[in-house]
Amino acid sequence: MRNIIKLVLFIFIILVSKKSVCIDLPVEKIKLTPGFNISVYSPDVPDARSLAVGNKGTLFVGTRYNAGGRVYAILDKNNDYVSDEVVIIAEGLNAPNGVAFFNGDLYVAETHRVIKFPKIETNIYNPSNYVVVNDSFPTDKHHGNKFIRFGPDNRIYIPVGAPCNVCKIKSPYATLMRMNSDGKNLKVYLSGIRNTVGFDWHPRFKELWFTDNGRDFLSDELPPDELNRVRRGGSHYGFPYVHGNNIRDPEFGKFVNLDKYIQPEIELDAHVAALGMRFYKGKMFPKAYRNQVFIAEHGSWNRSKKIGYRISVVKIKNYVKPNSGKATSYRTFAEGWLQGEKVWGRPVDIEFLKDGSMVVSDDHAGAVYRITYNIFDALKKVKIK
Repeated sequence: MRNIIKLVLFIFIILVSKKSVCIDLPVEKIKLTPGFNISVYSPDVPDARSLAVGNKGTLFVGTRYNAGGRVYAILDKNNDYVSDEVVIIAEGLNAPNGVAFFNGDLYVAETHRVIKFPKIETNIYNPSNYVVVNDSFPTDKHHGNKFIRFGPDNRIYIPVGAPCNVCKIKSPYATLMRMNSDGKNLKVYLSGIRNTVGFDWHPRFKELWFTDNGRDFLSDELPPDELNRVRRGGSHYGFPYVHGNNIRDPEFGKFVNLDKYIQPEIELDAHVAALGMRFYKGKMFPKAYRNQVFIAEHGSWNRSKKIGYRISVVKIKNYVKPNSGKATSYRTFAEGWLQGEKVWGRPVDIEFLKDGSMVVSDDHAGAVYRITYNIFDALKKVKIK
């Protein structure tokens, strides 16, 4: 009897402690446009980084080193859009930051390789041994975290960041690569990219857009982070010679021809650490947000006054065919993880659930949030200015 009482008390303590974690995350401090609301989807995801959604609604989460190289599966068993269980699929991996779901398999990008867990949603509690897809990537940890996605061509897109703040380096560094789902035919697709940790394809026109982190130690206001568009493969996006809209690098860009390099679609604020980005394809949010770009800004680390720690939205107008449209505005969508100079959360990636709501990972608080929209809370039509 005494053992039963101890067991009940232990379970009660666990439940209370989990509840207190939710309460301790001050989501009430997050400021959103009227009509939008934020809640904790799961408070139990240490070092939560990249996100991917499975066919059955499983939310997969990658990490780096702080959580022991884990990959998680967040389960919503009763479809109430609140996490019921967090399952550790794997641990002890080499910074498994990137996750992507394709044809029932979960692909995971470590620093030096891409692996996959076959038929993962039917084997959540007993995943099959992973299969190495390709292990020929550099082992550098500097900008070695990989964000992966499958493109409309069913190929995996994988960045290889520059192993430095700013330096002249040979391929495959500072590139975006792609390969077949079986790991074959790995080739450089784009170059001159310092470090992209977020990209997505336009839902209608299938053009690739990506964020890129600007170099450090020029000034508080320079250079900007970037949101770029791919109009053709093989393009060079300027690193290390030029940053943003024709800002020459003081060491490497003095004598280069600026016309050789692709300028960003829009400059983002300097040092915000723009990471995950997604086009909004759902129907929950107002129509003004349809096919617009949401960006998770992880936040600065080397600026005299902190900036970022928020989610931004970029408005694209007149996007009626490939190579058309223009990014016309860049504004804050959700903020409050930064209070003065005190940080309690850092957004990393964005994904959308089947109801059109947004989920946001936070590697600082070790949590995933859910953002919803209710027209009755708005009382008026929402527009992106």
